[in-house]
Amino acid sequence: MNKGYIQVYTGNGKGKTTAAIGLGVRAAGYKRQVYMVQFLKNTPTGELDSLKLLEPYFKLFRFQKTKGFFWNLNDEEKKILKAEVQETYDFIVKVMREGSCEVLILDEILGAYKNELITEEQIIYLIDIKPIEMELILTGRNAPEWLVNKADLVTEMKDIKHYAEKGIMARKGIEY
Repeated sequence: MNKGYIQVYTGNGKGKTTAAIGLGVRAAGYKRQVYMVQFLKNTPTGELDSLKLLEPYFKLFRFQKTKGFFWNLNDEEKKILKAEVQETYDFIVKVMREGSCEVLILDEILGAYKNELITEEQIIYLIDIKPIEMELILTGRNAPEWLVNKADLVTEMKDIKHYAEKGIMARKGIEY
């Protein structure tokens, strides 16, 4: 690619990660190197096994070992999680400096930002050091205005109707 852009998939609706993976699958189909780094995710999901089939072109990275939703963690667990997120961030900086991939997906980075595990300044730094030819995709709810202004493409997933409202829990192979 001559020029890569900054894309954001945000909103309360379902499909942010799925959209980012779809873009990555398309790029991998053209033998472009795709890295997906997931924040705040550490449980088994269907995409883990599926994306292994696309290696070496599509690689998924997870650094978080702390289990549970952020709001259920105690102070010590949150401290550990923050260190894990910093390890993730350091890896991303290295990937960007080395130009290790053509497409870089930062899945749920906005969740890490919302929970104050990563700062606005850190995200802006990533945008600033992005190699010109790298496509950068950020996902998560509630994209802040400063990120919307910096992005080249912003898609908002909006709930209109969701079966969770009827008490239907997340289903293996569909939601995870």
